[in-house]
Amino acid sequence: MTYSIRPATPDDVETILAMIKHLADYEKLAEFVQTTPEQLRKYGFGENRYFETLLCEMNNGEIIGMALYFFTFSTFVGKPSLYLEDLVVLEDHRQQGAGKALFKALAQVALQHDCGRIDWSVLDWNTSAIRFYNALGAHHVDGWNLNRLERDAIEKVAAG
Repeated sequence: MTYSIRPATPDDVETILAMIKHLADYEKLAEFVQTTPEQLRKYGFGENRYFETLLCEMNNGEIIGMALYFFTFSTFVGKPSLYLEDLVVLEDHRQQGAGKALFKALAQVALQHDCGRIDWSVLDWNTSAIRFYNALGAHHVDGWNLNRLERDAIEKVAAG
């Protein structure tokens, strides 16, 4: 199949949110999605952009996939890194090249920004995603664990 990959626009906010919800359903995390269209507009298309989004579109205009990413900096590599927050392809379109097309576009963005690497997290039970990433040449980073402070903990730390 032939897909086109394009940057999202503010008109795509509802589609982005639908993709986020689709991924959350698949990952059995739907109850944690708090994101609103207003937040996506503000943080993805506002004055200070915190993320970018690529959409995978079929010839008929149907959006079947999304890659949402942002940039970080690797002090060890001394270059920017592209952090992939979400990669999702609708279930009926998986294993047909859409995910690979999105990842190819991400790699091109990473090269345009002189990134030293692309990082992301994947749930340990998501073996199909792990196989997909491994086939691209990715590897698991042993010895590293994801850590997080939620909003209430952030506020407690900030208050001292």
